[in-house]
Amino acid sequence: MFRRQERMIQIKSDDEIATMRAAGLVVGRTLELLRGEVRPGVSTAELDAIAEAAIRDAGATPSFKGYHGFPATICASVNDEIVHGIPGPRVLEDGDIISLDCGAIVDGYHGDAAITVGVGTVAPELVELMEVCEDAMWQGLAAVRIGGRLSDIGHAIETSITGRGGYGIVEEYTGHGIGTEMHQDPNVPNYGRPGRGPRLQRGVALAIEPMVTQGDRATRLLGDDWTVVTADGLWAAHFEHTVTPTEDGPWVLTALDGGAARLAALGARASAAG
Repeated sequence: MFRRQERMIQIKSDDEIATMRAAGLVVGRTLELLRGEVRPGVSTAELDAIAEAAIRDAGATPSFKGYHGFPATICASVNDEIVHGIPGPRVLEDGDIISLDCGAIVDGYHGDAAITVGVGTVAPELVELMEVCEDAMWQGLAAVRIGGRLSDIGHAIETSITGRGGYGIVEEYTGHGIGTEMHQDPNVPNYGRPGRGPRLQRGVALAIEPMVTQGDRATRLLGDDWTVVTADGLWAAHFEHTVTPTEDGPWVLTALDGGAARLAALGARASAAG
């Protein structure tokens, strides 16, 4: 670990990163399974049950279930819900969008990722919202490099989003370090000036997760003390991947191809680890 401004950032060995990759693959495969199950008429509780079975069948443990009392395996956030939605009897309808956030533990190490998926036929402006958020995440992932600064990530995300129009960037909830705990130092804001904060080094692992709204960035916490919604009632998207920097480039631990395809499309180097 190294210390900066009284923060402790966990540095993992190559073997520990390999274990995180195993956890990341469980998460990535589970999210792809859920993507295929999203349709009008399915309930968020049904999606949660599918996710828990997939994670446990892979020999892993859900990260979220029981975390500070959270009652489910995934967060399922629909429409104006930004993050931390609790799965339940709600049935998805044609035209909805749903953010699915998933974590898994393998041998004590976490993987964490999220996708936002359209339900049935989705309005073009919502397709664009999801694309803006996902593209910004990949710009942030491309900025993860050994010797780079932590704030380079948020700057890349913010620049990507503001270049696409008047979207809101949620500030109260950020990316984070990850390893033997799901949430560790440092926080990774989705905005900011470049060239600030700790230098990234081999063995750091970060969860990069922009949250983008159609309107104002202000949020509101519901009475369940978990679900975060937009204050103005407009809809939101959320994407996330876990990543580590290598000498070859970013290794996206929760992407099935290690991030190779999307990073290549951006002209960025990607880890050869795959």
